[in-house]
Amino acid sequence: MTTALIIVDVQNDFCEGGSLGVDGGLAAAEAIADYVEEGPDDFVVTTQDWHIDPGTHFSSEPNFTTTWPVHCAADTEGAQFAPALKPVLEAVDAQFLKGQYSDGYSGFDGVEADGESELAEWLRERGVTHVSVCGIATDYCVRATALSALDEGFEVRVLEDLCAGVAADTSRKALTELADNGVTVQRTDGKATAYDIGDTED
Repeated sequence: MTTALIIVDVQNDFCEGGSLGVDGGLAAAEAIADYVEEGPDDFVVTTQDWHIDPGTHFSSEPNFTTTWPVHCAADTEGAQFAPALKPVLEAVDAQFLKGQYSDGYSGFDGVEADGESELAEWLRERGVTHVSVCGIATDYCVRATALSALDEGFEVRVLEDLCAGVAADTSRKALTELADNGVTVQRTDGKATAYDIGDTED
């Protein structure tokens, strides 16, 4: 079994103080950094919203469901990784940019920052069979990335305690949907979740 950790969109604009900051974003960044330092996976990759001209994804009158304020514009400070993640970036094997000209919810829409490989292709070339997904936001880009990973044929789990969502109700709905579709929803501390108790312990 070859594993990869996919860190989704842990960027300044999605953490507290950013243009689309979510509660718990900074804490998630710190927890992810601690997890990466433990090094349980064979590979670590990141995704970043990197919007150039995403069309109707941006709106001056956003509904915060399908349209949003300007965020993670390419080459801006808001699109950079959260500071807590930066000390472990040397452990990252590849970075993928997504949403240049689209909404870009799924990390599997991304292209390698220093090349032309898409995420699924990059993982397959390295023999990855199992992926763990974490990051921001649970109810949007984490959800979309996990569902895409399933569609690409990977075994998928979402690390619930390494995620932060836009809203509690939509995050619960997303995790339930993922579990219903075969994603394992777990915590890194081994505590059971309401979505998949598996072999975890209380």
